[in-house]
Amino acid sequence: MMRIARASWRALGLTGLIAAVTLLAGCERPPVDAVQRGYRGTGMEQIYNPRSVAAAASANAVPVDTPPVPEGGPASKTVFKNVQVLGELGVGEFTRLMVSMTAWVAPQQGCTYCHTTNFAEDTLYTKVVARRMLQMTKHINTDWKTHVAETGVTCYTCHRGQPVPNNVWFNAAPQKQAGSYAGSDAGQNKPAPAAGLASLPYDPFTPFLQQSPAEIRVVGTTALPTGNRQSIKQTEWTYSLMTHMSESLGVNCTYCHNTRSFAAWDSSTPQRATAWYGIRMARDLNTQFLEPLAGTFPATRLGATGDVPKLNCATCHQGAFKPMYGTSMLATHPELTRITVQSPGAAASAAVADAAAAMATGAPVAASGKGATLLFAVGSSTLASDAAQSLEPVIEALKADPAAKATISGYHSAAGDLAQNQELAKQRAFAVRDALTAAGIAADRVVLDKPQSAEANVAGEDPKARRVEVATK
Repeated sequence: MMRIARASWRALGLTGLIAAVTLLAGCERPPVDAVQRGYRGTGMEQIYNPRSVAAAASANAVPVDTPPVPEGGPASKTVFKNVQVLGELGVGEFTRLMVSMTAWVAPQQGCTYCHTTNFAEDTLYTKVVARRMLQMTKHINTDWKTHVAETGVTCYTCHRGQPVPNNVWFNAAPQKQAGSYAGSDAGQNKPAPAAGLASLPYDPFTPFLQQSPAEIRVVGTTALPTGNRQSIKQTEWTYSLMTHMSESLGVNCTYCHNTRSFAAWDSSTPQRATAWYGIRMARDLNTQFLEPLAGTFPATRLGATGDVPKLNCATCHQGAFKPMYGTSMLATHPELTRITVQSPGAAASAAVADAAAAMATGAPVAASGKGATLLFAVGSSTLASDAAQSLEPVIEALKADPAAKATISGYHSAAGDLAQNQELAKQRAFAVRDALTAAGIAADRVVLDKPQSAEANVAGEDPKARRVEVATK
C-alpha cells in the first residue's frame, strides 16, 4: 500500500509539474530587462527579452550602401528619357539612388524588376508604382515629421530587400455568416495574427487605417444615461488595434500609457502623441497613395476583394520601437526629401502648363458642375494628387440626383502600339471609376465608354492623348 501511495504521489507531482510548465509557457523566460519609463509606483515599466531584442536588432540593421556622390552636374531629366520623378537630381545622384533602390527592393531581380531593355519605357507596372512610392517617401519625410521626426524613411524601411514588404494587409474577405440562431460573428472570434491570436476583432486595420477616422475609445467621457455610446464592441476594436501596435513595435502598453489612467493624456508618455500621428499617417498613405494604384497592379497582386496591399505599423517598424532603431538613412540619401515631378518631353505644351498651374493652386482641372477632365502622366494609370478635388463636382452632382449616371471616356494616342494604348486608356478609366465608387457612388451608376483615340502624340507632351473625361447625365 505504501508503494502504491508513493507512486500516486509521484504521478501527482509529475502532473503538477507539467501543469506548471504549461502555465508558464506563455511567460517570458528569464533573464529579462526592465526599463522604468515613468514615475515609480505607476507601473510604467518596459519589459524586454534580450533574445527577442537581439532577433529584432538583426532584422533592423542598416544595410551597406554605395558611397555618396557630390551634388550637381547635368540634371538627370536632360540626359535620360522619360524621367518623371527625380529629374532635377544630378546624373551622379540619380544613378546612385537607382543602384541603392535596386539593393533595397529587388536585389535578386536587379534593374529588370522595373525596367525592360529600353529603360525609357513604362511597360512594367512596377516602374509606375515605384514612381508613386518615391513621391510617397518624400511626403512622409516632409509632411509627417510629427511621426517620423528627422529620422525619416527610405524604400528600405519597408522593403528590407523584398520586392513586396513582408508586412502588408488586405481587406478581409466576407465571412460566411452563421445560422439565424447564432447570428453574425461581429468581425471577431476568429484568432488572427493581427489581433495577437486573441478573440478580438480580426481586422483592426480597415476602421482605423483606411476608413475615415474611427473613434479610438475604451472608456466614455460621460455616464451611460447621458447618451454615451461607447460600447464594449468599440473597446474590443480599439484593443485589437493596440495589440497590433504593441507587437509591431515590440513594446507593451506602458510605452505610451500610464496604467493608473490609460485615457489621461497628461500622464502619458510623449510616444503616445507620436503614435496618434502615426495612425493618421498610415490612413493618409493608404488612401492617397496605395488605394489609387488598384488599376495599376495586376490581379495577382490584389487581395481577395480586389484591393491593393496596404501598410500598417509593422510594415515599417518590424518589431522595433523605432524602425532601424532610430538610425536615419536620410543622412546619406537627402535627395529623398526633395523629390520633384517633371512633365515628360523636352518642353511642356501650353495645355500642360495650364494644368500644372491649376494643380499648384489646388484648382480642379477642367471641372464643372457635371463633368471633369483628369490628366495622367505618360504611360501611367495612376491618379494625380488632385484627382479627388477634380471629381468633387461630379460626385456632388451624382449624389444630388440618384437617377444620374457618370460616363467615363479614356483617351489614348494614335501613335504607337494600338493594343497597348487602348489597355492603358482602359486602366486609366478604371482608376477614375474606382475613385467614384470609393466616394460612395454605386458601381451600376458608372458607365465605361470604349477607349477613344486622340490625335497623334509622338513626343508625349500633349495631355489630350492621356486624359479621362467624366460626364454626368
